[in-house]
Amino acid sequence: MTLRIIVTGTDTGVGKTVFAAGLTRLLDGVYFKPVQAGLEGETDTAVVQRLSALPDDRMLPEIWRLRTPASPHLAAERDGITIDPRELILPRVDRPLIIEGAGGLMVPLTRDLLFIDVFKSWGAPVVLCARTTLGTLNHTLLSLEALQRRAIPILGVALIGDAHDSNESTLAQTGRVPILGRLPHLDPLTQKCLAAAFSIAFRRDSFATTRPEIQ
Repeated sequence: MTLRIIVTGTDTGVGKTVFAAGLTRLLDGVYFKPVQAGLEGETDTAVVQRLSALPDDRMLPEIWRLRTPASPHLAAERDGITIDPRELILPRVDRPLIIEGAGGLMVPLTRDLLFIDVFKSWGAPVVLCARTTLGTLNHTLLSLEALQRRAIPILGVALIGDAHDSNESTLAQTGRVPILGRLPHLDPLTQKCLAAAFSIAFRRDSFATTRPEIQ
């Protein structure tokens, strides 16, 4: 089976799109963002392509492109669009497929369906992106518990931000998951800087499994 990895975050703005760009480049893969809410400025797919420098055919089109920058369920309602969860089928590709969610795990896709439920149906392992700063223990442990309760396989946690050894060790011990690495904040945030930092922070073989043990 082709490697498939879901990239999600503890909340909005944690840095999962930048991480997804680095991971897609590291694995020489294909990027897929099924639902894009907010079209003003760069979309997440455009950001990933710019930061990964991968060609157009590695960026799959979104299933839904919603104008309103809000939770997908609300954005769809305001845009007059009906989201049909049955259309959320992962495409078949011949390279590693990196799938990025929207916001955090509990973001509603519709009034009756959360993104975490979609992840469960896909059956692919998850990388949880988390900040290193104050509040990360609560946000990250709650997210891990939600994944574990649903028996969703977890590859590990990808930390984003400045080093914080205590938070890192606490998350590994209490969350019972691997810490895959830490991506520092990059200034400037360019394709070259991201590729260099990512190759130092993360090991390719940490992602080379299609089905890790459920934690």
